[in-house]
This record gives sequence, structure tokens and C-alpha cells, in this order.
Amino acid sequence: MEYLPILLMFVLFALNIPVAFGMGVAALTYFLFAVDLPLGTFIQRLTSVTASFPLLAVPFFILAGSIMNYAGITRRLMTLADALVGHWMGGLAQVNILLSTLMGGLSASALADAAMQAKMLGPEMIKRGMSPGFAAAITACAAIITPIIPPGIGLIIYGYLSDQSVGRLFIGGIIPGLLLCLALMITTYFISRRRDYRPTRTRFVSLGELGRAFRDALWALSIPLFIVLGIRDGIFTPTEAGAICVLYAAFIGFFVHRELKLRDIPAIITEATVGTSATMIIVSAAAAFGYYMTWEDIPAHIASSLIGVTREPWLLLLLINLVLVVVGMLVETTSAIILLTPILVPAVMQLGIDPIHFGLILVVNLTIGGVTPPVGTVMYVSCSILRVPINRFTVEALPLILTMFAVLFLITYFPQIVLFLPNLWMGKS
Repeated sequence: MEYLPILLMFVLFALNIPVAFGMGVAALTYFLFAVDLPLGTFIQRLTSVTASFPLLAVPFFILAGSIMNYAGITRRLMTLADALVGHWMGGLAQVNILLSTLMGGLSASALADAAMQAKMLGPEMIKRGMSPGFAAAITACAAIITPIIPPGIGLIIYGYLSDQSVGRLFIGGIIPGLLLCLALMITTYFISRRRDYRPTRTRFVSLGELGRAFRDALWALSIPLFIVLGIRDGIFTPTEAGAICVLYAAFIGFFVHRELKLRDIPAIITEATVGTSATMIIVSAAAAFGYYMTWEDIPAHIASSLIGVTREPWLLLLLINLVLVVVGMLVETTSAIILLTPILVPAVMQLGIDPIHFGLILVVNLTIGGVTPPVGTVMYVSCSILRVPINRFTVEALPLILTMFAVLFLITYFPQIVLFLPNLWMGKS
């Protein structure tokens, strides 16, 4: 009975049952047959997690991302990205990557970023001679950067579950996010050079044009800086930062850019509600499933087993990364973070691995799973919008995925890539 719900959950996943329902049904099965737990505990576990103050950041940042799309912020960032890298080989693909990096401080969601850029840049990339598979692959892989650059929903959830500082996690994601951006841009350059994917412009823009692009995007660029500095200086918590970000984005849209209209509010609220609901249903189901695992002491058993295999931190991280690669291919990113954080954090902390460092390893690895078959949600969003078969996407995305795993290797074995900025800005915890 101890491991039956886990087996049932994976059977339901194999039958293509949605992740939230798979976890929920598996947890309910345990509570139905447990002799020492009342059935009402299942309902309590489902609902109590929604009262969490840290998780309030999730709907706030999703709402802020929706407002920014209607406020003209995204369009101005795209103009800036084009001014900076449009003259490189594969110009529009490079713009796509840089825009995802800039959007990292705004939307917090890889799915939202992939959907937006597939609609906005995908058709234009194909029109300029790039293969549909490459356009879908670069859009999906670039979107992986978005939840790594602060704020990221995965980092918020990991911080909540592992009882770690979300502020340190946010700041720790800056260098890994920039590394992913640089690595993808270099890979895209060589692919574009081989296929003769031309720049969007023949030369670098004039200083005047670049200055105008920076000026127009200045309000948008100030948002992530405002969030990071506010958290770092203790002006507000990450949750409060989400609420302030909503007000700040609305102020920019209504009074600075003047592109946000009252008639847009129903559509914005609808988008944010749908996005938040999808995330919170999974979080609630995972809370009930996590309670079952904690009651049976499964995380401690697995942690002991991992420690029993090796007490070498580098080897443990290698084994965990290999497991995460497989899990990322089979389980949706948010669900995997919720399931694995309580299991793996005790094991790595026993061997002296910094939980902030491990949080970035976990989130980056599982987020990459969003672009790998068979359960890559970011992959499906990009492919469905651009009407690209999964097999074509997989072939085109392979060099980009390998590039991201190379960055993951650097993050794993050079912890200062993650810890340098948090220790510099916020001091050692």
C-alpha cells in the first residue's frame, strides 16, 4: 500500500490523464484506504495550500504578464531586441532569444512567452525563409529562459516547498538565465550561417536609433530591476513584489504608454484567471499527494537510498540530473518541481550542497523538459500555433537542447555561477 499511489499515478500519466487529475486520484486512493487518516484530510490538503501567502506571487506575476502584453511593453522590448541583434546571422531568431531574456523579468512563464512569440515572431521567421520546425524550436527553447530570469514561477514554488529565500533564488537565476541566452544565440548563429538564414538588417543600427529604442523600452526594463532591488533591500517580499508589479505595469500602460484601455481589462482578467487556475489545480493536487508521501516518510527513505548510493556530492548531482532529465520528459514542469523538491532537498542538504544552488539545478533541468517529448508542454504550445509535427520539432531542437544541457552542466559543477550574485547582494545565508 505504501507505494501503490505512486504506481497508480504513473499508470494514469501513461493513459494520458491530465497531471493534476492523475496526482489527485492517486492521493485520494491512499486516503480512501488509510485506516489512521480521515477522508476529510484529503479535502483539507487540497484547499489549505491555496491559503499560502508565498504562492500569492503566482497569480500576481501572471496578471502582470497579461497587462504588459496589452500595455505595449512587449512590442517595445522586441524593437530593442531587434536594434541590438537584428544584424546578426539568423536575425529574427536572435531577436526571439533576446526578447525571451528581456521578457524573463516580466512574464515569469515559459508557456506564456512561447505562446506570445509563436504568434508574434513565428510566422515572420517562416516568411523570411526559416524552416517551420526551426521557428518552432527556437521559440520554445528561447522561452525556457523566461522562468529562470527573475521572477520565475518555478523558483517561487521551489522556495515555498523547500523553505528557502525566494529573493536569493530570484537573484541566483540571473547569471544562469544570461548564460542560456548567450549559449543559444551562439548555437543559433552557427546554424543560421550554415543554412544562410540572413539578418533582418544589413548593419548595426545608428546610435540615435539605438538610443530611441532604449528610451522607448526604459520603463519595461526598469520592472525587473525594480523587483530585484526591492526584494534585495527588504522593501517588499517576493509576494508583495508581484502585487506591486501589477500596479506598476498598469501605471505604465495607462499613463506612460497610454495603450492600455479599460475595455482590455476583462480579457486581461480572463487570461490571468485561466493561467492561475491551471497552475493552482496542479499545486493543490500535488499538496494532497505530497502529504501522503510525507505521512509514509517516503522522502526520507528515498533520501537515505540516494545517500546510500554515494556520499560524493558531484556524483549525487550527476545521478539526480540524470533522473531529472527522465522525469522532465514525462511529467509537466510545475508538477515535477512540486513532487521532487520535498524528496531531493533533504538528500542534497545532508551532503552540504547549497539548497539555493540545487534549486536552480532542479528548475533549469525540469524546465528544459518542457521542450522534450513526450510531455513537453512548451513544445506543444509552439508546435500547435505554428502547425509543426513533433518529429520535425525534435530534429530541429536537438542542437539547442544539447546546448542547454551544456549550460546545465556548468551550473551544476560551478556553484558560484548561481551563488555569486545572491552572496554579493544579499550576503551569505
